[in-house]
Amino acid sequence: MTDPLESCEQDRFAFGKNWQAFLTALDESRIEQAVASLVDRLGVDSLEGTTFLDIGSGSGLFSLAAHRLGAHVTSIDYDTESVACTNELKHRFACKDAIADETGAWSGTWTVQQGSVLDEALMDSLGEFDVVYSWGVLHHTGEMQRAVRIASERVSDGGKFFIAIYNDQGGGSRRWLAIKKLHHALPQPLRVVWVLMVAGFYELLFALSRLLKFRNPLPFADWGAKKKDRGMSVWHDWVDWIGGLPFQVATPEAVILPLRQKGFVLDDLVTVRSGWGCNEYVFSLRRDVL
Repeated sequence: MTDPLESCEQDRFAFGKNWQAFLTALDESRIEQAVASLVDRLGVDSLEGTTFLDIGSGSGLFSLAAHRLGAHVTSIDYDTESVACTNELKHRFACKDAIADETGAWSGTWTVQQGSVLDEALMDSLGEFDVVYSWGVLHHTGEMQRAVRIASERVSDGGKFFIAIYNDQGGGSRRWLAIKKLHHALPQPLRVVWVLMVAGFYELLFALSRLLKFRNPLPFADWGAKKKDRGMSVWHDWVDWIGGLPFQVATPEAVILPLRQKGFVLDDLVTVRSGWGCNEYVFSLRRDVL
């Protein structure tokens, strides 16, 4: 079967280049926020002794976070530059952690490889995992429903499935698709200008909204909250959002109900309501409920 990512490669966003740029802004505080995010969403204090699959590892930040929590981590990404980025993060931080920490809390293994979640033979070869994590990735494959199914099949009985999928806004999602397509139609030098224009327009709307609510209209508090949420950079999030193709969306029902039929129980759900962005889902696999 032809990988659909290959058939639309010309229109595919260069996620790896964006993540390589993000590495220049990565510091210990962002890593700590990523660790805190996993602890909060998964409801654990440690992942020591567990296996953790990061599908679409991107920068490798959350693979590193899982590694710091003691997990045996497997990171995969379709984008070769993202794979290089994850490897760089592994060498830059994980080796130092292993030397610095004498308690063994970060002693889990960490392997990184190139591959697509749509490659079922590859995915089957990986085995099952205690935690399968894929944040903001499966909707970029061009076959989102199939990608969710294949990813879910890597979860062991009793394990966790933590995914984030773009919210279906109806007409709003179609407008964002048009914005993304225009980004890819522009010459490379103009794409940064387009991101600045779109991001600037929306940041102005956000400022006006804050002002109408008698809040400080400046964005720094909201930018700080984003860093605290997942350790992410506002600028690199804008670049990823405006340029990100392929682009698919789903309502919470469209994600939850098919997984429920496979024995997944929803543990946690964080939605953007009617807004744009990712809804976050944390499931536990309970084959005994089938």
